[in-house]
Amino acid sequence: MNQHAPHDSATDSATDSTVEVSLYETRKKVYYRAVQGLYNNWRVAFVWLTQVIYYGLPWLPWNDRQAVLFDLGARKFYLFDLVFWPQDFIWLAALLIISALGLFLFTAIAGRLWCGYACPQTVYTEVFVWIERLFEGDHKHQQKLTAQPWNGEKILRRGGKQVAWVLLSLWTGFTLVAYFTPASVLWDEIWVWGFGPWETFWIFFYAFATWGFAGMMRDQVCKYMCPYARFQSAMFDMDTLIITYDEKRGEPRSARKKGDVNAQGDCVDCGICVAVCPTGIDIRNGLQYMCIGCAACIDACDQVMDKVGSPRGLIRYSTQSAIDGVYPDSEIKRHIFRPRILFYITVFSAILIAFGYTMAMRVPLLVDVLRDRNSLSREAPSGEIENLYRLQITNMDAKAHRFEVRAKGIPNLKITRGQITDIPALGAESVVVILEAPRLSLDKPSTPIQFEIVAQDLPSLSRVAKSSFIK
Repeated sequence: MNQHAPHDSATDSATDSTVEVSLYETRKKVYYRAVQGLYNNWRVAFVWLTQVIYYGLPWLPWNDRQAVLFDLGARKFYLFDLVFWPQDFIWLAALLIISALGLFLFTAIAGRLWCGYACPQTVYTEVFVWIERLFEGDHKHQQKLTAQPWNGEKILRRGGKQVAWVLLSLWTGFTLVAYFTPASVLWDEIWVWGFGPWETFWIFFYAFATWGFAGMMRDQVCKYMCPYARFQSAMFDMDTLIITYDEKRGEPRSARKKGDVNAQGDCVDCGICVAVCPTGIDIRNGLQYMCIGCAACIDACDQVMDKVGSPRGLIRYSTQSAIDGVYPDSEIKRHIFRPRILFYITVFSAILIAFGYTMAMRVPLLVDVLRDRNSLSREAPSGEIENLYRLQITNMDAKAHRFEVRAKGIPNLKITRGQITDIPALGAESVVVILEAPRLSLDKPSTPIQFEIVAQDLPSLSRVAKSSFIK
């Protein structure tokens, strides 16, 4: 007789109902609406400022050359009146340190200001969105255009947008290369397609990156690719200014009209704060790493509050401590200069002052002293001791100078050859210098001496180099 186990329907049901979970999220394009307001005006101003500088500097002439040019072939960096050489790398390192500390300082004070207003990804996304709205209309028209089948209108609008994007991207790549190859030379090469291989690569590579990041990926870069979004919280504290939604004032949410006194919370649940967000997040869910700090939601919410007759600031810049009621908003400014911020300011200021001082005291002159190993010392016809040196003098200034070579360290030491030399701007000369010293003035086999090289027309342009005189 066969025995069968009892049938458990609940177990079978649990076994049969499996849930498939995808580890990858399908991208949903964010069609965010335009917004007007104080913070939007600041953002637009930074877009124009950064792009006028970026696109304009390569075309700015300065002393018969490009104002800003990084000439890798000649190993010279031109920055207006300043010319930097490879040995000036220390200033580049200092500049990077200052930039990093500045980012830490501003982030600790007011969150992602860089991301919201000056980051290239934010700036170019804004420009590309302007072009998109020019061809496809506002966010609602863009959604309708996406939903409709391909027809003449859709091809014309989408095609025109892509052509404009590509042209802007190519010009952006061209401008980048123009910082390394003079813009006037690069412009002439366009008409004969005379670009070198590296110039061609970087123009198209940077154009493709601009088109891909700002045109196609947009918010995906900020959400998933940018490392700053991941470690920014390490620079936040309870007194950092962040974009916040005042939950105590806004909840519970309810739709209402102007003057409705029965509403319980100020939030009318219109969703406009989500609709204007470039990354498509809901700021009412609290601080999120995807928030780039553009403050578009503040401008949008303030306009809604004006319409319903409620005070502005439901979404505003505040601190977590103020939102939690530790202190009122009126005391936020008092908590800006806390120990952490004072430390950042002190270090940032010290390095900035040191950088400025060393730049002001920088002498654009380099001198190397080489001894003639074949003839360290010899007796001159006059009976005095003669030494021969080779001075490698590099004029790092953008102007030509006549230099005078002086020597000291031994009584009655004199120069019999190589006292005056002319060196062109950004040029170098190898100068043979012969020194003579009385035998009676030499009491040791080797005596330390100093060469002083001075520009006759600019005494502040001088350099001292040490060597020795062999008896």
